[in-house]
Amino acid sequence: MLNTDSVHIWRDADGDYHLEWEASHPDTQVSVEPVGEGRISPGENRPGARVSGLPHGNRHFFLLRDQHGNEVLASERKLGLQGTPNFRDFGGYPTAEGRRVKWGYLFRSGQLSTLSDQDIDLLASLNLDLICDFRREEEQASDPSRLPEQRLPRVASLPIIPGSNSRFFEEAEQEGGGPLAFGRQAMFDFMVEINRDFAEGQGDTYARMFQEILALEDARFLVHCAAGKDRTGFAVALVLLALGVPREVVMRDYMLTARYFSPDAEMARLQKKYGMEHIDADAVRPMLEVHEDYLARGLESIEQNYGSVERYLREVLAVGSVELAELRARYLD
Repeated sequence: MLNTDSVHIWRDADGDYHLEWEASHPDTQVSVEPVGEGRISPGENRPGARVSGLPHGNRHFFLLRDQHGNEVLASERKLGLQGTPNFRDFGGYPTAEGRRVKWGYLFRSGQLSTLSDQDIDLLASLNLDLICDFRREEEQASDPSRLPEQRLPRVASLPIIPGSNSRFFEEAEQEGGGPLAFGRQAMFDFMVEINRDFAEGQGDTYARMFQEILALEDARFLVHCAAGKDRTGFAVALVLLALGVPREVVMRDYMLTARYFSPDAEMARLQKKYGMEHIDADAVRPMLEVHEDYLARGLESIEQNYGSVERYLREVLAVGSVELAELRARYLD
């Protein structure tokens, strides 16, 4: 049997789509039908297919069907924006109750300041109603977002300042005798603690995110920060958990950033941003990576302090039974 979260779709430089999937039984036979016209050929290395000839500039969906009649509608999760590498749809996931998150309503990304004109057109085609920007106010001012001029979405400024980078470096110098004395493990531990702070210290901001979403009827929305992995990753986890998506599926979505976001490509920008040019890149790298331990620390804090995600949503984020019912009515098939 197929599940949407086990189907991976991407486009190559020629515009051809590649589909790969996993099934619960090795004898599962899968057929692929593009929702539109296209030429289909078998995958090269693992169960999958290649689809050619689909129009460029459009988003395409594919219907996968096994020999038992089970069907999965799937699309490319990562959208092909040139100016932000980690822009993706986080719909399509199954819930514990057998429903499915809608495609085309929930999006996540890094900053939008370097979008190309082509990116702007693609962003406009998504018909977004709301953008939640978790970047600090100085980040928003120095790197303003490029957005479509027509049908401009509402932008909610929700700055999150997790921990204190300057305090971290000051303590590292005091303990080790210099800015180069701390290493990769210290930065890794710092990132783990940032995710604890998301859960324990940023509740008011994430509560405002849910308020903004619920204030607009059937809002198509985007949540983003600078890289689209930490502040955004925790926000997406909260939304998916509120919709009833199992934790292991939430974690798989979180870890997709490792596929789409390159630490090497962002290293120079981050070192300049935080004044860390003098610090060894290997020590800085955990700030640009994504690890299960990061998100797991935030979720563990919720369990330890509140006993369940449902109680945390209700008591900290003001998302009770009425709000949960509304979210699920909107965003689940």
